[in-house]
Amino acid sequence: MNVPAYIGRFAPTPSGYLHFGSLVAALASYLDARSVGGRWLLRMEDLDPPREVPGAQDAILRTLESYGLQWDGELVRQSQRHAEYQALVERLLHQGLAYACTCSRKQLQGYHGIYPGTCRDAGHAPHNAAIRLRVPELSYGFIDRVQGEYHQHLGREIGDFVIRRRDGFYAYQLAVVLDDAWQGVTDVVRGADLLDSTPRQLYLQELLGLAQPRYLHVPLIIQPDGHKLGKSYRSPPLPTDQAAPLLVRALRALGQALPGELEQARPAELLAWAVSHWDVGRIPHSRTLAEAQLR
Repeated sequence: MNVPAYIGRFAPTPSGYLHFGSLVAALASYLDARSVGGRWLLRMEDLDPPREVPGAQDAILRTLESYGLQWDGELVRQSQRHAEYQALVERLLHQGLAYACTCSRKQLQGYHGIYPGTCRDAGHAPHNAAIRLRVPELSYGFIDRVQGEYHQHLGREIGDFVIRRRDGFYAYQLAVVLDDAWQGVTDVVRGADLLDSTPRQLYLQELLGLAQPRYLHVPLIIQPDGHKLGKSYRSPPLPTDQAAPLLVRALRALGQALPGELEQARPAELLAWAVSHWDVGRIPHSRTLAEAQLR
């Protein structure tokens, strides 16, 4: 039996610029692929035009290039894949695996993010409605390469989840599963904020008969107030003239034992060392890391 070659990917959302937390995730994904001679793809997750920051896509590409993180093949934009997402939504509706939901956010406020199944058997028409996927009363789990064993009972902890929003935009859970399979991704390396999304993705993969990638969730970089570094908190964009020192900080965040003489090296030299010395076992086994500890 032929084992597929390693294919990894980095999939930023252009609702803001890359920040230090993004760099840690991108670097981990890049090094995990390159250390075994694998391919590293870039996919722009531009699923939500109202939240997209003008110019962010170009800025993300320029930042990755200036930090030496060169991807393989052509950039894929999810905004160009709507026909594939819609075909899948229609198929799931036709099979009775998904249904239309007209619940407002206000109606669902008291349920703490767990959908109570209000519209499950209501038979609403799919226009001007969200589309939800029916979930089984089962627990889905996996062994993360850093975070260890993780389980989630979909019925009790999540409920039927949205795969197409009421405004017509497609949900992350649907698009990420379809695109990872389409691109042949074997390994998903991303931030630990997406750990609890993974069981939903495992269920979708099972439902569609798709291969399950290996998963590695790196610690999330958080600010002193406990918020993650992210676009919604106006995290500063990565300065292109600080590539080398920020790569050094990112390697420290990933637990990599960079020798002192390389701390003043150029990005290309840092990355060459990091590729040849990449050690997943050194990544901290935690969901979060305080940014202040990495300075």
